[in-house]
Amino acid sequence: MSNDAATAIPAVDVPRQAQEQERPVRGLGASLPSADAPAKAQGTFPYAADLWAEGLLWAAILRSPHAHARIRSIDTSAAAAMPGVRAVVTHADVPGDAAYGRTVADRPVFAADVVRHHGEAIAAVAADHPDAARLAAAAIIVDYEVLEPVTDPEQAFSAPPLHPDGNLIRHIPLRFGDPDVTGEVIVEGLYRIGRQDPAPIGAEAGLAVPRPDGGVEIYTASTDPHTDRDLAAACFGLPPEQVRIVVTGVPGAMGDREDPGFQIPLGLLALRTGAPVKLAATREESFLGHAHRHPTLLRYRHHADGEGRLVKVEAQILLDGGAYADASSDSLAAAVSFACGPYVVPHAFVEGWVVRTNNPPAGHVRGEGAMQVCAAYEGQMDKLAAKLGLDPAELRMRNVLATGDLLPTGQTVTCPAPVAELLEAVREYPLPPLPVDASEDDWLLPGGPEGAGEPGAVRRGVGYALGMVHMLGAEGTDEVSTATVKVEGGAATVLCAAVETGQGFSTLARQIVQEVLGVEDVRVAPVDTDQPPAGPTAHGRHTWVSGGAVERAAKMVRTQLLQPLAHKFGMSTELLQIQEGRISSYDGVLSTTVAEALEGKELWATAQCRPHPTEPLDEAGQGDAFVGLAFCAIRAVVDVDVELGSVRVVELAVAQDVGRILNPAQLATRIEAGVTQGLGAALTENLRTPRGLVRHPDLTGYALPTALDTPDIRIVKLVEERDVVAPFGAKAASAVPVVTSPAAIASAVRAATGRPVNRLPIRPQSAVVQPQTS
Repeated sequence: MSNDAATAIPAVDVPRQAQEQERPVRGLGASLPSADAPAKAQGTFPYAADLWAEGLLWAAILRSPHAHARIRSIDTSAAAAMPGVRAVVTHADVPGDAAYGRTVADRPVFAADVVRHHGEAIAAVAADHPDAARLAAAAIIVDYEVLEPVTDPEQAFSAPPLHPDGNLIRHIPLRFGDPDVTGEVIVEGLYRIGRQDPAPIGAEAGLAVPRPDGGVEIYTASTDPHTDRDLAAACFGLPPEQVRIVVTGVPGAMGDREDPGFQIPLGLLALRTGAPVKLAATREESFLGHAHRHPTLLRYRHHADGEGRLVKVEAQILLDGGAYADASSDSLAAAVSFACGPYVVPHAFVEGWVVRTNNPPAGHVRGEGAMQVCAAYEGQMDKLAAKLGLDPAELRMRNVLATGDLLPTGQTVTCPAPVAELLEAVREYPLPPLPVDASEDDWLLPGGPEGAGEPGAVRRGVGYALGMVHMLGAEGTDEVSTATVKVEGGAATVLCAAVETGQGFSTLARQIVQEVLGVEDVRVAPVDTDQPPAGPTAHGRHTWVSGGAVERAAKMVRTQLLQPLAHKFGMSTELLQIQEGRISSYDGVLSTTVAEALEGKELWATAQCRPHPTEPLDEAGQGDAFVGLAFCAIRAVVDVDVELGSVRVVELAVAQDVGRILNPAQLATRIEAGVTQGLGAALTENLRTPRGLVRHPDLTGYALPTALDTPDIRIVKLVEERDVVAPFGAKAASAVPVVTSPAAIASAVRAATGRPVNRLPIRPQSAVVQPQTS
């Protein structure tokens, strides 16, 4: 396969099964199934909520019912005296650091003097039975002085400090080009993005087991076990080697698994009681306890010339970080850096802020920062097209970014950036037919089969969006991963602390070893902190850094395997190849099976992968902050009932820049899942927090899209143009469709209604067209 080959997947019912070219049955490029798929399908796969231990106690956490309050006193005596209660812990019982945080240690394990958000942890209980633990937690008496919450991020600038570190978490001013330049055509817009919850399939759970050396082992669905271990150890007052995190099955993760706020109280209770302690959060506790997507307010002004080419972009971006900093600094950097989108903009001036409020904390959610600005800059592109009388797709085509262009951060795009090719692919793909020949009874109307809409009120719209995300960490993050490959008895084992969250790393690791060593039987060992660190599961980084480490280790084992054979026949190992389980020389003199060559041998090697370094953005928002970029184009087709404001997405056509297809079935699944998550952000998902209080923290009140809401997702083109600095040349796959699909759906609703549609999720009143009066 050439480096610049483009693979088109026809839009069939199951597009992952159709490929333009034949793929191998194993190794890289094969649709190798996940090894744990049968157990998950049969319900026998062990998640943290399924774990058990002899003498098990149950934990419950008392959470604040207020968004902002002063704690006058905490009385745990009644709870401690209840039958079956073994321990009650508060802030006074934390032996080490009282606060934790991945970037800033600003979040207390338990609130001591002040409650800063609804659901903040106050105390934790361990008891013999889960009901006893919950009853005891409810019996803790907390005397609150309720304070006025600050819930509007714009008010946070002038409000009294909510935290000793102040209300401003970060400010990034981006300056690129000439501030005095203006365009012939100017459009302005104000956009609001709601609070999306990760809503994992399984709520948080864990099991903590005390160790004989005075330490503790915590079994949980961590996505960054080594960081979680270090944070927990600091709070426990223990050295890191006395705390071990063992990763269990992860029932879904879009960033929410990165908060150790469930794990630290669990470990404290195990250390206090000397017994195993289990926590299984309810769905309400899950909503209250983990981080959400940053709600965002965006003000934009786009300048263009008379031909529609962008001249300057001005923007103000305000992220609501909630009560604590968490990953807000990273999210703001992405939002500011990608504020202009995958377009060439000669002059850009962006002000970005993220602030503390008394709303629930925000953090890593797939596509953070980039999704919010994509909805805004694509809204601006639609406004420009309307003002200039241009086709929206044509306007975008005149401005697309390409390899060699500059980002507004001053960084040159050195990776493949086939944005024009992606846009052209979705633009040329045939539109779905109108149901003009179908009976009205057979119409799929907006609002569902039993909806109140009428066919005469339905209008169809077509919209476009282009999105981009960065891969790996940014702004100087030291990205590194370590992996070990062992081969013994004809089977291989991979040891790497890269957590499998459903993104397919375990399958990829098996494919890499099959490709390099020709060994069919490959096992990936469970993850714990006794292994060297591999870093967090985010930004597609494990495909790059952990996959790269596995490949290097496998190649070192390959050399160990081939060297004796090469020496015996007087040739170098480079003249030998492994294919279909056989080792052969270029001239055919040597031909043997891998199994025969491995007989009686135990080979192993450990390797690291560390991409090229990046740098923080400077005081003008300039710097080479990103290792690589990925791009996506989506065309949305929607039907809108303009009387009721209900929207049905008919089809989403996707073209994506993937670098290289490593597993076709897995890739298609990831893209489809990402598009569907974006669909929820566009139409239904908004965690409402009036006065800082989470309303309806359950899956009844929080409307996730279901299979009935999901439209036809047509993967019309996957561009395989390999990034030469990435192992295998592959790019992150799942975040960029999340970023792009909400903007495409909003664009299509604009086309159908003529309304500005400047909020996500789209409210019915935003899609209603008032009848004209004579």
